[in-house]
Amino acid sequence: MSETPAPARRTPSAFALEEERRVLSIRPVLAPVHRKYGSHPHQVYDLWPAEDPDAPMVMLLHGGYWRYDRMHLTPFAAHLAKAGFTTVLPGFRRSGGAGGYPATFDDIALAVDTIPEGRPYVLAGHCSGGHLALWAGARGLLPESSPWYTDRLPTAILGLAPITDLAATIRDDLSDGAGLQLLGGAEQAGARLPLVDPLTMLRGKGSTGVRTVVLHGAVDEEVPLGQFTDYVAVHTDAEHVVLPDTGHYTLIEPGSEASGAVIAVLRRLASRG
Repeated sequence: MSETPAPARRTPSAFALEEERRVLSIRPVLAPVHRKYGSHPHQVYDLWPAEDPDAPMVMLLHGGYWRYDRMHLTPFAAHLAKAGFTTVLPGFRRSGGAGGYPATFDDIALAVDTIPEGRPYVLAGHCSGGHLALWAGARGLLPESSPWYTDRLPTAILGLAPITDLAATIRDDLSDGAGLQLLGGAEQAGARLPLVDPLTMLRGKGSTGVRTVVLHGAVDEEVPLGQFTDYVAVHTDAEHVVLPDTGHYTLIEPGSEASGAVIAVLRRLASRG
């Protein structure tokens, strides 16, 4: 019996390596407010209140292939607050520790159901955080018997270079098996994909019913570009925004031209709430 060939290893360009180093080396920014949304030690969130109490709310879900913590996204969260958004950055249980299926999804569901306290909000996520944001926006497609099912969905979703397809993530072995680690291994993955994979959840449905934008750089080398195009082909009313000459990490780099484009989309989504 022939074995399935291993995915080809990608060699990042000098551009991608410098972008990653530059953005991820930005010093973390401590939030002025730190609160809990649940009883587990990881069920906490950082809050940057905007000066205007009526400012739109944005909740950010951080990337790191479901393994790493949220500190690398704190500079961007603080930047959004300066741009006029009340910004929330939750922690959650992560793969390789207390998280993975189902705990990571339990935490995201609890965070989005409780932290906004009924306020309209845009849920945005970067990379694997984009996967979690898209999943949260698709919870209305789950069976009503699922503990994650809800009809109280975010006002809008912004996926920033998001993982959209866990099956492809596993097939391409992104980040050394991150998809299988999230789902609990190869034996569990097939049964769990329909419950937690945005692309699988959407097939045959066409839309989540939540305004959704997928935004990414044209030269993203971290997430295969097919993850973005395949998702918007299935989510028939999702908007697809591509930034030229832009990689994966510049989207969350405070003050970059790409971050300005992200802020413009957030303002547009929030203003339609």
